[in-house]
This record gives sequence, C-alpha cells and structure tokens, in this order.
Amino acid sequence: MTKMFSKIAVAMTLFFFASAAVQAKEAAYYNAPYADAKTVASKLKKAGFQVLTTYSPAKKDYLKVIVVTNKALKSAASKPKRGFAAIQKVLVNSKVKTVLTTNPTYWLKAFLQKDYNAGTASSTTKALSKALGKLTPTKDALSASKLAGYHFMIGMPYYEDMLVLKKGAKGIKGKKQIFALKLNNGATLYGVKMSKGAESFISTIGEDKALVLPYTVLIENGTAYALHAKYYLAISYPLLTMGEFMKISSIPDTIERSLKKAVK
Repeated sequence: MTKMFSKIAVAMTLFFFASAAVQAKEAAYYNAPYADAKTVASKLKKAGFQVLTTYSPAKKDYLKVIVVTNKALKSAASKPKRGFAAIQKVLVNSKVKTVLTTNPTYWLKAFLQKDYNAGTASSTTKALSKALGKLTPTKDALSASKLAGYHFMIGMPYYEDMLVLKKGAKGIKGKKQIFALKLNNGATLYGVKMSKGAESFISTIGEDKALVLPYTVLIENGTAYALHAKYYLAISYPLLTMGEFMKISSIPDTIERSLKKAVK
C-alpha cells in the first residue's frame, strides 16, 4: 500500500511540474530605472548595441522609442522571413518618468519560432540589463510555450500570415524611412513613419506600450512584407481584451494602407 501511494505521489508531482512548465508565462517587457533618452541611448551604445534611431510615435515628443540591434540579433534574424527579430526597442516616457524595454526572449520566441536560440536571447537580455540597470518583468505576458504559434483567437492571423505590401519593392520612400538595417542574407528591415492617424491607436489602447512603433517592413528577395496588424498589435498588448481591441477595429486596415503608400 505504501509503495502504491509513493508511486501516486511521484506521478502527481511529475504532473504538477509538467503542467507548470506548460503554463509558465513570459513577459513581453521589462521596466527599468528612469533616465532621459539621451542617457539611455548612450548607455545602450556602451553595452554593445547599435542605435538605429530614436523615434517619437504619433509625434508625441515626450515618448522616445530607441531602436537597437547587435551582431547576435542580426545573425539570428538573417534567415527567410525572420528579419523582424533583428531589433529590440526601449521606450523612454519623460512625462511619467518611465523606461520600458522589450524582453528578447518573448520577441525572439515569437518571431524566430523554430530558429529560436536561447543563447541569443540571454546574451541580449544581459546587455540590456548592463545598459539599463535592474530589469523587472511587467504583467504583460503570454504562455512561453505558445509564443511561436501565437494568434489572438480563432480566425485571427499568425506570425506567418504576413501582409505582402509590394512585389518588386526597392525600399521606403523619402522621409517615410526611419532606419534601414541590412541583414546578412541580403534582406533589409526598415522602420517606417506612418501617418499620424495610423499611429494614433497608442492613445486609445496605451501609450505605455508605444514601443510597438515604429512599424517595420521587411524587404526580402524584392518583396515587401509587414506583420499583420491583427497579429502584431495583439502580441504587443497581450492583456487587452477583445472589447478593447474593438475600439481600434479600423486601425489594421489604416496601417496596411499607410505601409503600402510608404513602399517604393
């Protein structure tokens, strides 16, 4: 009888840990100690990052999104349709004195999927911590095991359901281009300045996640791709409900039109 109960106890323990592993969540972002945007950018450079741009979404000057990359990120993203993983972002909000950074593990799992490498995520996180100080996970999280196959709900797009903006694309038009990052496989990731209307959704669903912008476009083998907004906004705001997303129901189409106009 004792042996039987021991076996049951072991089985229950294994089940518990297996369930916990499945349910473990990964935060999309980290909070960091406040510093102004110039100081943050300088520290990121000293920590080995290349600063691609500092951008104010929807022309809000108190919001500064610092877009960075490094050799490890560029290498990991230099695979077919993986270019969106080449960057990380840091948001400095001077109005409320906060600093928020993307969590490399979350975004690399989502964008690299089967090509995900934990070493790249870990080294990038350490470099961010070196630059920004103590990183504290936010409550914006999703199941770690489901990030690679994430979609908001049945019938909604997955990562691979990208928008095809243009075939025979040659780049981004004039002032619409915020940055251009050439990848090792010949693809180029662009930061795109959209219309103020297309970027205005941050005022409705949360300026605290304004580092969702600038939107990016990947030109690979002559075709311009963008992540479907119904996928990208959902994974960027993981705590929002369907009701809250309905407040910006017209935005995905507005974003698509704005991006298509920007591609040359």
